[in-house]
Amino acid sequence: MKITIIGAGPGGYEAAIMAAKLGAEVTVVEKKEVGGTCLNIGCIPTKSLLASADVLTTSLEAEKFGVCNDHTTVELKQIIERKDKLVTGLVKGIEFLFESNGVNLVRGIGKLIDSKTVEVQLNDGGVEILVSDKILLATGSVPICPEMFHYDGEKVITSTEALALKTPPKSMIVVGGGVIGCELGQFFNHLGTKITIVEMADQILSFEDESVAKQLLRQFKREKIKVLTANGVTDVKVEDTGVVVTLTNGAILEAEMMLLSIGRSSYSKGLNLEASGIKVDSKGQIEVDERLETSVKGIYAVGDLINTPYLAHVASKEGIIAAENMLGKNKTAVHKAIPRCVYTDPQIAAVGLTEKEAQQKGINYKTGSFDFRALGKAQIIGKIQGQVKIIVDEQDVIIGASIIGPEATDLLAELTMAVHLGLTAEVLGDVIHPHPTLSEAIMEALHDVHGMSINKASLRF
Repeated sequence: MKITIIGAGPGGYEAAIMAAKLGAEVTVVEKKEVGGTCLNIGCIPTKSLLASADVLTTSLEAEKFGVCNDHTTVELKQIIERKDKLVTGLVKGIEFLFESNGVNLVRGIGKLIDSKTVEVQLNDGGVEILVSDKILLATGSVPICPEMFHYDGEKVITSTEALALKTPPKSMIVVGGGVIGCELGQFFNHLGTKITIVEMADQILSFEDESVAKQLLRQFKREKIKVLTANGVTDVKVEDTGVVVTLTNGAILEAEMMLLSIGRSSYSKGLNLEASGIKVDSKGQIEVDERLETSVKGIYAVGDLINTPYLAHVASKEGIIAAENMLGKNKTAVHKAIPRCVYTDPQIAAVGLTEKEAQQKGINYKTGSFDFRALGKAQIIGKIQGQVKIIVDEQDVIIGASIIGPEATDLLAELTMAVHLGLTAEVLGDVIHPHPTLSEAIMEALHDVHGMSINKASLRF
């Protein structure tokens, strides 16, 4: 069977390798580097920058651990060079996987001609026609940049330009207090940039538990990051010296640079969806069934093109499922337990419902929580801020969880599995957790659901 995939981001490249392993003849069309937004200008490079910031923080606190460190300097140029080297290596890794699995990579822009044909405008100026049995669309998303913000890539930038800056600006207005805004805002603050975050919602990270957002806000205040919630932008002026922004409350902000982080939109431009008969919703997202097949038989779509969370790991899983279904299997895309990760300091990770969502659904729920500061391991590594919170329904089934604290994004896997499998707090709480580890906070929070935590502290943040 021949399969053509348009887009080599997490959804596209994992689908390609899976389809090849299942015996298909696979061709991937990609206009830029393989790996998509996640690898080249998203997840991986931002986390590389944040890892450097973490090293800086550790260095500044070295004396607390009995390590003398008389001189610490920061070179953004070297941080960016390390990031670029890391990305280049991972891109080459995907290209090697393509080669070793017999995946054909075509450099260019693909568009649909019919349910079996893709026309590619090659990067070298030529045209190639690809005829296949099945087609997968995986072109991802792009940052939202309304005209009123006067995006120019210099004074008004997105995360793409932020990841390539050679020197940190003296001041920056961050529009949007979501994941990107909080992560990059804190990163540049660590480099000495004066940061002001503007968020339209009543809290930063509006999709997360209120208690988690409040703890991160406290950390931002300690770091002198100014946060203005329940505020929108009504006017933007780009001047020679920087940017002047007017807010809905009438306040005027000035900064050397402005970072737009107000979300992303599906990138389906040029795919020729309408002519192909593929149905899209009111937001321009492609409609798919549970098997990720579009309204046109034989054409599938995954990732940011469809109405599921814009997350790399979601796209990856969907890509694998789509590949299996294109090769005759009957897999269903299940989005019950999608992990959400924020790589601020402290880290934030969550899965399932928040308390507010449980209330809105009318669920009779209980919670259990445990503070990291009561753990020996947290005290050992000097990272005591944060807690684990578990939400269960009337049957004690875990329906949601959130973690704010050290290594939260790694710790979440256990709770993601619990939500996915429908485990109860009692069953998961019976699992022996190793000591001394940060994972003990999960165990104690599970026990606290029933008021049985042995080591729960009464301390508050």
